[in-house]
Amino acid sequence: MRTCFKAVIFLFCFATPLLAQNSTNNLKPSWWSKFLYLSGNAADPAPGTTTSIIAGTNVDVSNECGPQSETFIATNSAHPQNLAGGANEIFRNPMRGYSSGDGGSSWTGVDLPLPASNGANSSDFGSDPTLAFDSQGNLFYGYIVVFFGNGKQNGVNGTEMAVARSTDGGRSYPGVSFFSFATGSDHFNDKPMITADANPGSPFRDSVYIAWDAASGGSSNGGIRFGRSADSAQTFTVTRIDDPNGPGQSIGAVPFVGPKGEVYVAWNDLASDTITFNRSFDGGVTFGSPSVVATKNLTLQSNIPAELFRGALVYPACDADRSNGPHRGRLYCSWMDSNSTGNTDIFMAFSDNQGATWSAPVTVADPLHNVDRFNQWMAVDPVTGDVNFSFYDTRNDTTGSRFQTDIFFTQSVNGGASFSSPNTRVTTVSSNEHDCNGVFPCAGVNLGDQQGDYEGLTSFGGVSHPIWTDSRLNLTASSGCRTNLLMEEVFTATVGRTK
Repeated sequence: MRTCFKAVIFLFCFATPLLAQNSTNNLKPSWWSKFLYLSGNAADPAPGTTTSIIAGTNVDVSNECGPQSETFIATNSAHPQNLAGGANEIFRNPMRGYSSGDGGSSWTGVDLPLPASNGANSSDFGSDPTLAFDSQGNLFYGYIVVFFGNGKQNGVNGTEMAVARSTDGGRSYPGVSFFSFATGSDHFNDKPMITADANPGSPFRDSVYIAWDAASGGSSNGGIRFGRSADSAQTFTVTRIDDPNGPGQSIGAVPFVGPKGEVYVAWNDLASDTITFNRSFDGGVTFGSPSVVATKNLTLQSNIPAELFRGALVYPACDADRSNGPHRGRLYCSWMDSNSTGNTDIFMAFSDNQGATWSAPVTVADPLHNVDRFNQWMAVDPVTGDVNFSFYDTRNDTTGSRFQTDIFFTQSVNGGASFSSPNTRVTTVSSNEHDCNGVFPCAGVNLGDQQGDYEGLTSFGGVSHPIWTDSRLNLTASSGCRTNLLMEEVFTATVGRTK
């Protein structure tokens, strides 16, 4: 989900009149497509428990009617064959959770809980999935809840954070904590990311951390929020960790944990055009002053052809080396930015002193002309120390317009000094959400949603699992679905070490 943004000033996106001022899709919040559909239509029927289908070396995880977007995935280090994933449901209110007990070969899907609606004639929905396992195999699924009126004229009534808990690897979520409710007059809770301290020797072992941005239209009520829990996500203590005197122009906060329980958070600082960073050495109780990982060219997004109607978001993905290898403790951060040719590419920097200073940014993908990369995610393998990346890539486009996308994967086995090349193509079929058999744009495509703002990746023991939004299957009314739109499905694959 993305808050409105225009001319480096947040537009406070809580009331429909303000949203209506934005005449183009890419200036509307990323939850707007879901909000608009659910405000004007009955939600799609609940699919119940779903099972995945095989698509060659790719797996259709969701396998259901209606579009999904913004995917995430995590590995249970206590039982590595147990994977858990999540995605937004665009035509339905709840979040969707996925689980696999066989290393990603097959999956089941279930809905996650939502709270009661807020006020008369109102409803609510979830958005922005993020998942993490602790060292004991407990699973935590974070998301936001958006409360809105019954009819789009009533607008958004508020937002709050949610963290659901599973003790069976993601097959069910019997418990959920809701917290940090905010009305539109204060701020909008947006874009959470969650992690857990799974380090056996950490003094903060099994603490759960979640970070998000509180979009506020430039007031001091905004900024980056951080929640910590020492009771398996039953309760959270929330603090602000960016500059308290700043304008609150930040988005895309990502928490990650070092090998001794150090807590790190990075985010996209829109006011200064930097990837910004903060750290805590007491389990997230206190943080220092924010510092800079790197400067960047793009502020919020880039309207590349593959995301022309939505805009690809500049979103950091970071991790720490928790292995026993030669780079134990090294921090890595990655992000999308424009390169010297004007295309979008994936950049990375690392730190060997707990984030005090960072290396000069380098690109991680193959050096190709006139190719866009976006929605990257990064995972450092806690066993091997390999640094792994997955991202959308347009190198296989046959339209001549950089519409078609594939998921590619690259890896560094030497601490970021070099990356596997040629990059590994993960998808077996390209997706195209614009040009369908010569028709531009595709008839009925949900242009405000598209791939979403991020896709996930998890790595453990030399095996990686990217997860992504894929539109190769056009599930229409002819296949039993009640709508005749291009449908995005959740796909995943298994990738071994590339070197």
